[in-house]
Amino acid sequence: MSARPEITHPGDDAIAAAMSRTLTALSAVFQALGDGEHTLNLVAERTDHAFVTGRTDLSIGMEPLRLAVLDEDEFCALRMLLVFALEGSTMRSAVLIATTAAEPNPRACGWSVRDRWLHPIDTDGLQAAVIPCPDVAAVEREVYAAPVLN
Repeated sequence: MSARPEITHPGDDAIAAAMSRTLTALSAVFQALGDGEHTLNLVAERTDHAFVTGRTDLSIGMEPLRLAVLDEDEFCALRMLLVFALEGSTMRSAVLIATTAAEPNPRACGWSVRDRWLHPIDTDGLQAAVIPCPDVAAVEREVYAAPVLN
């Protein structure tokens, strides 16, 4: 017998519903981010206490409407993790952070998964999460309030 808890396998209907919510959520995130070069990072804790991460770089244009992903496999992996996070039975918690390339500093906003949807993270919590560690060469990000996604 394993010391780690078993992961419950959700049913096909639950996965299909979560996939639909994921596509809706990602569309809303893309619209909220607007034109530019963006990086999405997802960090989730599974019910067996293991952490999983996903990252994808993308470019969004609104006129004309376009979405370009740098690496299709990374995008598919992030999307799959978001499906399981929004489904909820295999994940304890999840956070999606969007960083937008901007001058003079990149901008960041984020959402946490609650009640099978993405909800904005308060800026104080996000600022604490994205601040570079002391003595680490990293770019500081300007934090802003994430929009409510409908």
